[in-house]
Amino acid sequence: MRRLAVWRDAWAETLAHARSNPLRTGLAALATGVAVATIALVLTGLQGVERYARETSAKTFGSDSFVITRLVTGTLNRRELADKLARNPDIINSDARFLDRWAGGRVIYAPTAQRAADVVAGGRKFENAAINGTASTLYDIRTVELAQGRFIDRTEDQRGAQVVVLGWDVAQTLFPDTSPIGQTVRIALRGFTVIGVQARQGTAGGVSLDRYVWMPLGAYERAFGAPDSLDIFARAAGATSTIEAEDHARITMRARRHLQPGAPADFDLLTPEAARSFVFTLSQRVGAAGPPISLMALLAAILVVTNTALVSVTARTREIGIRRAVGASRGRIVGEVLAEAAFIGLLGGLAGLLVAGLVLRLAQGPAGIPLPLEWSTIAWSLGAAVTSGLAAGWYPARLAARIDIIDALHAE
Repeated sequence: MRRLAVWRDAWAETLAHARSNPLRTGLAALATGVAVATIALVLTGLQGVERYARETSAKTFGSDSFVITRLVTGTLNRRELADKLARNPDIINSDARFLDRWAGGRVIYAPTAQRAADVVAGGRKFENAAINGTASTLYDIRTVELAQGRFIDRTEDQRGAQVVVLGWDVAQTLFPDTSPIGQTVRIALRGFTVIGVQARQGTAGGVSLDRYVWMPLGAYERAFGAPDSLDIFARAAGATSTIEAEDHARITMRARRHLQPGAPADFDLLTPEAARSFVFTLSQRVGAAGPPISLMALLAAILVVTNTALVSVTARTREIGIRRAVGASRGRIVGEVLAEAAFIGLLGGLAGLLVAGLVLRLAQGPAGIPLPLEWSTIAWSLGAAVTSGLAAGWYPARLAARIDIIDALHAE
């Protein structure tokens, strides 16, 4: 109870000093607030980038899926790109049929081709939509959330029926006042019946996912001709793990190409992890710069709060002497100075988090990335603020405790 009373008196003294010196307290809290805002922005930004990488790969590829493609260009230099272009042949329908024939119930495949084309309905036109010819199995491989209707079924897939699933933006542009289901759109001068509308997806890598149009691959080939090369989306089936499915697909494709053991593959296999690698590399680089920036901001805040505490101790020298003369212990004086420094840190931390929250709310719209201020970030930031306040107040507190009572009573 006695210790509790000591801390209660220390906080009462702290609040009294803060009210009597608002400018000095405010400037010290401002320095801590800048440091805390920096920490919160860096941590939340890194969390947002990593979350964006996961969500982007899930939307584009599926969380547990992979893609067999002619080549992946993301990490290749010019020479490597030229070598792969010369070595890797196009992936064609017969490759997809071979993979499906030897899937053995372990892997689900969906050959897919894409190109840009206009979509027309009545007097309205949606320009440069991403037209995708694919298989009905794509719905089991990656997330294709539907707002209305349904996806392509197996019968429509097999006969190449002229049906389409529209992306959200395409549907809203062509049919703003009515349901698109059952309506007819024209693509490459051919009529297609709308059977579904994809739910709003947002963007991935700065590219809108709401501009997509899905149709059976057979209908796509009738409209645009056979594609130069297919991308084959795939996913593990049944109890098969993703790694086992990738290995099975890789072995099957090598058998299809008659590749000898040890010979380099003449195709690429793109996994969600590989697709996220660029964003993760970016987040690591930002993360490497984040701690030094945060540390420098904290050190600056500690120096400002230390200076503020020293000024406070100097201004209160006579008061401290009188209190020591009437029985206040050194520990009580130390506690009061530390409490004042911790209060400044806490006050600055709360202000910094408020500013960081406002900045993140304004930034998440243009950035296209959700940037919520997580509770873990709030706790870590406030902890850093209070800790830095205590660190800043330690030397002034020890200095105040060593003040000579006689000299202090004579101080003006």
